[in-house]
Amino acid sequence: MANEKKRKGDLSQPRNIATLLSVIFPGLGQLYNRRFIKGFVLFIVTISFLITTWNYIDIGIWGLFTLGTIPREHHSIQLLLQGLIALIVLSFAIAIYIFNIKDARNDAKLREDGFKKPSVIRGISSFYDRGFPYFMILPGLIMLVFIVVLPLLFMLALAFTDYNQYNAPPRNLLSWVGFNNFKDLMNVGIWKDTFFSVFTWTIVWTVVATTLQILLGFFLALMVNDKRIKFKRTIRTFLILPWAVPAFVSILIFAALFNPTFGAINRDLLSQFNIMIPWLSDPFWAKVALIMIQTWLGFPFVFALFTGVLQSVPADMYEAADVDGGTRWQKLKHITVPHVLYATAPLLIMQYAGNFNNFNIIYLFNEGNPAVRGQNAGGTDILISWVYKLTFETNNYNMAAAITIIMGLIISIFAFFQFRKTAAFKEEGRY
Repeated sequence: MANEKKRKGDLSQPRNIATLLSVIFPGLGQLYNRRFIKGFVLFIVTISFLITTWNYIDIGIWGLFTLGTIPREHHSIQLLLQGLIALIVLSFAIAIYIFNIKDARNDAKLREDGFKKPSVIRGISSFYDRGFPYFMILPGLIMLVFIVVLPLLFMLALAFTDYNQYNAPPRNLLSWVGFNNFKDLMNVGIWKDTFFSVFTWTIVWTVVATTLQILLGFFLALMVNDKRIKFKRTIRTFLILPWAVPAFVSILIFAALFNPTFGAINRDLLSQFNIMIPWLSDPFWAKVALIMIQTWLGFPFVFALFTGVLQSVPADMYEAADVDGGTRWQKLKHITVPHVLYATAPLLIMQYAGNFNNFNIIYLFNEGNPAVRGQNAGGTDILISWVYKLTFETNNYNMAAAITIIMGLIISIFAFFQFRKTAAFKEEGRY
């Protein structure tokens, strides 16, 4: 028994040695396992990485924590970006380092089990079978990290700094302020009033405008799908026309139509009843106009979507309902609506998420105006248009970043829970 335990202890020696060598320096464990090509590649890659990036990573990490120490000489934004890039590069290096340790240990285990060292041809074949797909997606993954992840990390970092129009590099150095920006949004006078005003209007805008366009699209789809309606193709073509016109063109046209001075709505239509509505100067009427415009712009897509789904509802379901004496309302409630929602719920959720961040219509119609006393946002600004103004007009980058984080959390939480409740999402999870 003692000899058997000793023999087992001896068998465990190679894996421990290979692991230790790979921990000390990448490639040494592979060389110990006589995987010379793999070991030399990892060894050379590690040395090249350390030589070319050591100083960059060292300065980047230092700058990420300090954001500079000498005004005008150190640029906090450049140091912040360099630090984030250094973290990303370091993350890739750590991933390769962990792979190197696991690979050396696995090869040592195979040696202990009596497997022969694979030939070069077999190693290449194994890489092609297992690692080639990862190798092919690696360039896209790296591009995704630097095009998508890096800007997101930069935005997240700015939300915890004091970067604004009065404190901007290189004249001044930035500082980490923790959650102070978020606290200001909730507690400090003008920020608090503006945030809650814009936030509530954003919710109302999202819910009302999106719901109206969905209801209108659904109603029109039901009407056109009715067997008694003739010239269905012609009617569908006309109803989809607003979708064919670029949205920004339609918005600019509506901005002219709603102009209280020379717009056709006031001058040619409402003037016949001695009514003049301040569409652009009164926040309430401007919001009403925006909701009507978005309903007009959004219903064609919903109409086309529902039209296709309604045509896929099995006719025998309606026939069975007729046999059972079902009314039109019962067939709508128990057959049509469930079938439509099952097929379109994820897309309808995205409609809500899209309108929550619908910057184009707010900016092109009236740039979020009119102005509101005691607020640094316009009367029709939603969160995304307010972020735009804070970024490009008043240079309050820290507050804009904080608001963007809040927006992202709201949309993510809403979309997650709604997708989890949809039948289409649950059904897909089974396969």
